[in-house]
Amino acid sequence: MPRSIQDILDHADDLAKRFEDYEPSPDDEVAVAEHLLGRAALARAPSERQVGEAVDAARRAGISWKRIGVELGMTAQAAQQRFGPEARPA
Repeated sequence: MPRSIQDILDHADDLAKRFEDYEPSPDDEVAVAEHLLGRAALARAPSERQVGEAVDAARRAGISWKRIGVELGMTAQAAQQRFGPEARPA
């Protein structure tokens, strides 16, 4: 639903007040190592999706699990377990 300029300004004021009044608690803190792990996982996600799509294309092209495994640096069985149809959510 469209908002008026006044609605948007009021909401911005409310957000600014909440930000200014915020008092951090110990529960808000995250260890640096945990933060870095989360960032690394997020950064990895697009690459993992790209590898999965490439494996799907390779299988449609008739490339064997053995060859896919070689390209990915793993055994054929590991590649099939990780990227095969049984490993994909329905």
